[in-house]
Amino acid sequence: MPTKKPDSPELSTSILVSEYDYIANSASQANEDRARVASFYLVAVGSLVAALFSTQLFDTGKSSSTLGYLFSGLFLVLTLLGSLTVVQLARLRTAWYESMLALNQIKEYAISKDKDIARAFLWRSRSMPPLYKVNSVSFQQTIEVALLSGLTFGAAVYFLQVGLAYNCTPCNLAYTISSSILGFLFQLFIYKRFLLHKTENTDHAA
Repeated sequence: MPTKKPDSPELSTSILVSEYDYIANSASQANEDRARVASFYLVAVGSLVAALFSTQLFDTGKSSSTLGYLFSGLFLVLTLLGSLTVVQLARLRTAWYESMLALNQIKEYAISKDKDIARAFLWRSRSMPPLYKVNSVSFQQTIEVALLSGLTFGAAVYFLQVGLAYNCTPCNLAYTISSSILGFLFQLFIYKRFLLHKTENTDHAA
C-alpha cells in the first residue's frame, strides 16, 4: 500500500512567508488608501466651493432665493460626501486592524514552534492598539473631514434660510453655528459607532 508522504516543512514555511507578505502589503495599502481618501475629499470640497462662489459672483441673472436653494442643495451634497468619506476612513481603519490581527496570528504560530523567537517581536497581539483610538492618524484625518463636513452642513442651513428669505441675523447665525457643530459631532459619531460595532462583532465571533 502507498505510504502517505509527510508535509514538507519547506512548503509550509513558503506558504506562511507568502501569506505574511500579502497581509503586510494589504495593511500598507489600507494606510495609503486612507490618506488618499481624506485628501481627495478636502481637495474636492475646496475646488467645488471656489467654483460655486465664482458662479455667484458672475451670474447675476438669478434671484437670491434661487441661488440660496441651489447653494443649500450643493452644500448638503458635500455633507453627504463627507459622511461617505468618514465611513470609508472607518472601513480602512478596520481593514488595517484586521491585517494586524492576521499578522500577529502568524507570529503567535511561529512562537509556538520556537519559543526563543518571541524575543524578536516587539509588536504582538497583546500590544496592539484598540480599533477605536482617539489619537491615531485615522482619527485625526476623520476630524479634518468631520470639521469640513460640519462647515458644509452649516453652509447648507445658512443658504436654505437665504432661499426662504428668513432674515433674522441673530437667528441665522445661531442656526448656522448650531448646524455646523451638530454636523461635526455627527460625523465623529458615525466613525466611532462603525468601529465600536465592528469591535462588538469581533468579540462575539471570538
